This record gives sequence, C-alpha cells and structure tokens, in this order.
Amino acid sequence: MIKFSEIELGDYLLADNDGDTHKGEVTNLNSDEKQVCIDNGVQEFWFETNQLSPIALDDQQLMNLKFTKQENIDGSVKYSKGAFRIFFPNRNNFSYMEIWYRDERRHFMNSLSVHQLQNHFHDMTKVLLDEEAYG
Repeated sequence: MIKFSEIELGDYLLADNDGDTHKGEVTNLNSDEKQVCIDNGVQEFWFETNQLSPIALDDQQLMNLKFTKQENIDGSVKYSKGAFRIFFPNRNNFSYMEIWYRDERRHFMNSLSVHQLQNHFHDMTKVLLDEEAYG
C-alpha cells in the first residue's frame, strides 16, 4: 500500500482491480475520500490506496522514462536526463543510489519506486518526469 500523501499527479503506479493489475498514471486526487484516479491507457478509474502498489525502479523503468544509460568499467552505472543524474555504484543493485540536479544531491540507502523518483525529479527540476514528454 502507498501513503496517499506521497502520491502526486503524473505518478505511475500499479492499480489492482479485483486481481487485474495494470500500470497507470495518476490523473486526479480526491483528498477528502483519499482516492486516486488512475488512467490505464484505456480509461480512468478511481482507486483506494490499498488497491495501489509502487512500481519497482529498475533499468527497464528508467529506459521507459527515456533516461540515457552510461555503464562504467568499475561496475557502476549512471543514468541521465538533461542535467539530472542518477548514479548506482553497482549496476546490479538498485538499493543504493545518488541523484543530483545542478548543485543539489540526494543519497538513498534503499530502493526507490518509480513514483518516488518522479516526485524527487519534479521537486528538484520543477518538471514532470513521464514517459510521454520525452519520447
């Protein structure tokens, strides 16, 4: 389950509708009822937060978000989008990472999900991070 307070418009989440789970984008929030409207690419549905799950951040998700990948000979990997950077000391371990944009740096000792990365990206750059805008 995801906390309602960490969900923002444009975030990508997994929505479970009676066992049928689909990736979707948050298009609306109802703070009174703590409900989230998700567009699954076909139509929009309202969900309770207990029906939502995070999407694990991995190489494929970063490629979907149109990051450029640079593998280093020391086993580390860096992803970039404009001036925004993500650094993983070990290309096979996404649990420790450093992100930076211009002079602001943030370190994480645990894995982030896609929507958490989107929220950090937005907070740091003031631009939404989605699959469409950069494709």
